[in-house]
Amino acid sequence: MTDVKVGAGEREYFNGKIRKVETESSVLVSSSKYLNHQELRHLVSQEMLRRNGADMPNTAFIPEVAQILMMLEDFPRIIALFEEEKARLPQFKKWCDTRSLSDFKKDEVKDCAPGTLGAALYDFMVNSGYELDIFYREIQVVNDLTFYLRQTALTHDIEHIVTGFGPNHGGEIALLVGNLHAKARYFHPELAAFFNRVPSYLRAKTIMKDMLHYAEGYALNLEAEYVGATQARNWKYPIMLADWRAMVDWQISDIQEELGITPVPPEGLWADTNNLVEDAEHANDDVATAVAAE
Repeated sequence: MTDVKVGAGEREYFNGKIRKVETESSVLVSSSKYLNHQELRHLVSQEMLRRNGADMPNTAFIPEVAQILMMLEDFPRIIALFEEEKARLPQFKKWCDTRSLSDFKKDEVKDCAPGTLGAALYDFMVNSGYELDIFYREIQVVNDLTFYLRQTALTHDIEHIVTGFGPNHGGEIALLVGNLHAKARYFHPELAAFFNRVPSYLRAKTIMKDMLHYAEGYALNLEAEYVGATQARNWKYPIMLADWRAMVDWQISDIQEELGITPVPPEGLWADTNNLVEDAEHANDDVATAVAAE
């Protein structure tokens, strides 16, 4: 059946209240600063609709979209929200004031006892093929905002370790959605929206692309969203606020108990799921298909 049409009745029901707005502008203009940004329009549509081929991994153009979204922020308002939330939330104030940066190096953690966060970090840095320092590397920490950007980039894979959500397609989705829920429940909605801006783009483009091109990946996506949200609703607070340096010698099981990280998924869950969301000729590449860059 190829003659599938949307009828006039449906168009009237959904579109009937659309009204034409006249403008003297010679270029596209709308009430959305995001829609008005030509490069952002192009990248969002491309990244939601394309396939993950050998020439362009799933992670392509995350830096560009993140940079544009940051350029469009009202930073005086964001900084004011930081101050308001620090006055309301003692844990957030402590995190901001301490500025304990998780820029771990291999030599710092090479002698940590088995089962500790430090030992897991050493194993990750030596054997995983990934890097801890993946984003905002050039940012200098000079205030709460720059600390937030630098610290959350450094701790993405630490969060993988302590939640049990591995660095694979299912684990990335679970961790991403867990963080969305935790921040939305803890912070003022406006500040939570800022924190969740880039992750929400990653979630949207991933679920759309999976649904269009990778049906098995799409089914996994929905399962992982549920698992991640379920765990995050038990967290004591958003785990971005944990002081990982203070916990580097803790057993991971003790960290999980302290922060309310439960239920922890079985080891190896979703281990081979990257292959579900890549074209066949790309499935065995070493390119990371992680969707989260917080």
